[in-house]
Amino acid sequence: MTIQVGDKVPSVNVGIMTDDGPGVTGTDGIFAGKTVALFGLPGAFTKTCSALHLPGYIDLADDLKAKGVDDIVCISVNDPWVMDAWGKMHEADGKVTMIGDGALNFTRAAGLEVDLSDKCYGPRCKRFSALVVDGEVKTLHFEDGGFGETAAEKMLEDLD
Repeated sequence: MTIQVGDKVPSVNVGIMTDDGPGVTGTDGIFAGKTVALFGLPGAFTKTCSALHLPGYIDLADDLKAKGVDDIVCISVNDPWVMDAWGKMHEADGKVTMIGDGALNFTRAAGLEVDLSDKCYGPRCKRFSALVVDGEVKTLHFEDGGFGETAAEKMLEDLD
């Protein structure tokens, strides 16, 4: 079942790049006691994700943080190496935490998996955004055939 407003985010391990290379971290540590602007997408380096989704959150990071967001987290079904490289390409350091969900631990536990095998992409994460406060989903948006509902601008509206 897909995660809903009022649900707790799944307690699972995900990948993150550390100073020593790829590592594993728990979602409990990412969300506990914090207000997090979370967004997920089908894949790093893909067209809409690279042109609109990630850059929007980077560009509006200061505005989101000024409205009480402690961290902005991007999650995708990629490994930490790919997420780190993609983040560096877009200068996300210090603005967006890049999380790799290559094993689909979070994606599956949250019911966000979408099968894009017909395009030879395989299982991916639905494009979504959520405002998460102390591990609880407060707002949740999905895309339905376009882009805008999960954009950083919509997240700013949610914070008003």
